[in-house]
Amino acid sequence: MNLLNSNLRPIANPGRGLIFVLACLIVSCTTTEEEPYPHSEEPIGTASQIYDAALPHDLAVNTFRNTDQLFASRKVTRSDHPEPFPLNDMLPKEVHFTFRDSVYTLDDYIERNRVTAMLILKDGQNLFETYRFGNTGQTRWMSMSISKSIVSTLIGAAIHDGYIENIDDPVTRYVPDLEGTAYDGTTVENILMMTSGVSWNEDYTDPESDRRRLLEVQISQQPGAVLGVMKELEREHEPGTFYRYNTGETQIAAEVLHHATGRTLSGYLSDRIWQQIGAEADAYWWLDAEEGIEIGGSGFSATLRDYARFGQFVLNYGVINGEAVLPENWIREATTPKTLPDGTDIDYGYLWWTAETPAGRRDGAFSADGIFGQTLYLNPSKNVVIVVLSAWPEPLESGMFDYDWSVFEAVVDSLRPY
Repeated sequence: MNLLNSNLRPIANPGRGLIFVLACLIVSCTTTEEEPYPHSEEPIGTASQIYDAALPHDLAVNTFRNTDQLFASRKVTRSDHPEPFPLNDMLPKEVHFTFRDSVYTLDDYIERNRVTAMLILKDGQNLFETYRFGNTGQTRWMSMSISKSIVSTLIGAAIHDGYIENIDDPVTRYVPDLEGTAYDGTTVENILMMTSGVSWNEDYTDPESDRRRLLEVQISQQPGAVLGVMKELEREHEPGTFYRYNTGETQIAAEVLHHATGRTLSGYLSDRIWQQIGAEADAYWWLDAEEGIEIGGSGFSATLRDYARFGQFVLNYGVINGEAVLPENWIREATTPKTLPDGTDIDYGYLWWTAETPAGRRDGAFSADGIFGQTLYLNPSKNVVIVVLSAWPEPLESGMFDYDWSVFEAVVDSLRPY
């Protein structure tokens, strides 16, 4: 994918207090050898401490960049021929945005939201890149629910490749173990929209919630235990009639992918997307057990630039060097708001968040968001990708800006003259 090419130069104005980085780092563009991971010896916390929001900031940072150590994980192999992003100085020295009637700068956003790394692409060119708290271009950072959007994209690839006929198929066609459960009669589209109608409590910090129960069985690393939780749930609504955010739904999607393709999600992602977009580093994905199935709703970790590469691939509608990896209209369909049969509109597509602001709707913008402040913001109208990796103190609370899009839209507006 010809997103990349460039020489060594600073990426951001040093007046911002940003570090200089190399356009190709130490990860060579010509060798297949990978440098040792720089954070592997750091002390880290536990998965339960993450979800309890019980980690001091320094330990949280260490843990968030070493999440592949928490569970059995599978490698998503990088490209043998990564190339550096083209660089561009289009981003103005100061970007201002308004939040609750006060004006802030991009530096304010980075500081107050505990941003550990951030990258902005415009037309595939790198306008801005920064790292904090010891992160570097080699650092892998957890994505949490951004994994869901990756799973959605793989579902599209599996439809394009003929492994899944269409999203109207019942999930039991691919996962017969779900017959006789609350998911019997649920379609692949219901899962992608989180409209299965199955009961679920997503509270991250409540030890009695369904989300925490799913985590506890994942900690047990017993084969089939994660799917077992989903099989025990009860139906509250008819499939397709009621939206409820449900991390467990994405495990159903992961099972569908695994059974339909006969492959691991990591291997399929590596072959069909990761290597093809020129990813410069291996990524890692949590498993439900040793040699098991990937956790569809979380546990994917990658470098900042590789998240940006994935984002640009999505903005390119799944086309790499002229070859379509996804069905022609998949990205448009996956990233637009949906309407339930009773007329209820939901700001959710197929495991992607859709725009809630007038400016976002104007541009057809959408995002993948993960707890503790991870965001992949994509604006197809302006061809802008923004990746933000953070270490919030609480799963859904940054202490300041949370998931407010004001800063992203200010960045887009600042680029309009170009």
